[in-house]
Amino acid sequence: MTKNLLATLVTATLLSGVVLAKEKAAKVTDEEKASETADKPIKDKKKDPEQIGNRDVGKGVNLYSIEKEIRLGKGLAQEIERQAKIVDDPVIAEYVNRIGQNLVRNSDAKVPFTIKVIDNEQVNAFALPGGFFFVNSGLILRSESESELAGVMAHEIAHVAARHGTRQASRGQLVNLATIPLIFVGGWGGYGARQAASVLIPVGFLSFSRGLESEADLLGLQYLYKAGYDPTAFVDFFEKLQSDEKRKRGTMAKVFSSHPPTDDRIANSQKNIEKILEAKTEYEVTTSEFNDVKNRLTMLLNKRKVDPKDDPGKPRLKKPGSGRVDSDGNEKPRTDDEDERPTLKRRTN
Repeated sequence: MTKNLLATLVTATLLSGVVLAKEKAAKVTDEEKASETADKPIKDKKKDPEQIGNRDVGKGVNLYSIEKEIRLGKGLAQEIERQAKIVDDPVIAEYVNRIGQNLVRNSDAKVPFTIKVIDNEQVNAFALPGGFFFVNSGLILRSESESELAGVMAHEIAHVAARHGTRQASRGQLVNLATIPLIFVGGWGGYGARQAASVLIPVGFLSFSRGLESEADLLGLQYLYKAGYDPTAFVDFFEKLQSDEKRKRGTMAKVFSSHPPTDDRIANSQKNIEKILEAKTEYEVTTSEFNDVKNRLTMLLNKRKVDPKDDPGKPRLKKPGSGRVDSDGNEKPRTDDEDERPTLKRRTN
């Protein structure tokens, strides 16, 4: 009986040791896993090009629904088209639209894009809320490669994808709503007029804070990369703009100059290229089509400058004898029965 009890105790002790050993081993394994997880930083979706299209980069306080944002952008775009001169050349328009739509397909945008070229020499491009996108002719002519043009376009597409315009407008409206008691003495009519005026000025949806500009840089780089372009072209072009502005003040478009491509923004973009964009064996830098379109645009704009239609200020040649001049120096039309030969008058003493 004593022997059996002793054997039982020994067996129990051995089994207990095995259980404790297993528990200890399991604990070590869990700790090791936790340590490995801690060593591996959780990847931010916003910094992962592979997550493009599967992440909500437009999160944040926003008083505008997607539908309302599209309606707003459409109204602003119509106003711009009434004032601006659209380059309706089918070859140029189709080419720029194709580049833009390729970038949109490789972006987080949740709205369709309408892309048009404006006859404006400013080096600029801007996208309104809801996907209404305008590219200045000056941007195309200043770009030295298709990837440079695509880089600026990708940055603007990022503003729309992240809904920067309406998110920033929402913040402004929340501030205005908070100050209603202070301005109530001015009457609701004055408040409404102020709100309407702000909606009619597109720059209110285009001039972003430094934080939003940095986010557009980050996202735009990824869209450019995902579409197959060389992402360093983005940095190269903004360095070029910065150099132009230093040589000649006022060269940079107002939208860019409000938040210029400062050294830290350029440095951050370079850092993002190195850290989050895995190097590829080859990129698309430019195409022969880009050069053809650029030359076509140059010829089109030069033709308009040299031979503008319906320009009252352009010089006109007059045929001799086409009319007479009165004492005030104004030309008088000649009647059919008048002799075109000069008439000599004798001087009387």
